[in-house]
Amino acid sequence: MDHHVYFWLVEEAKTSAARADFEAALSGLLEIPAVRSGRWAVPAAVVLRPVVDQSWDYAVTLQFEDVSAHDDYQAHPLHVDFVNRYRPQWKLVQIRDLA
Repeated sequence: MDHHVYFWLVEEAKTSAARADFEAALSGLLEIPAVRSGRWAVPAAVVLRPVVDQSWDYAVTLQFEDVSAHDDYQAHPLHVDFVNRYRPQWKLVQIRDLA
């Protein structure tokens, strides 16, 4: 299964130092054993069209073998710490899980 998370940051979290810290934390999520593969990204510099949403600041895409692996990831201490530590920096988070 695929797990896609989009983050909109509060203005205070958009400094160079805050972004570097957040990017390191996103990279750390990729090291959780339940993650088969994944990456984080920022919006691509594509030609804007009405159907393209580039309002978000960061996205992370993770692949898991199955829903059980996804559930293990959700409960992993690194993920729980990430959510607790960075939640104040998020204006909005949207998640899309694909079978």
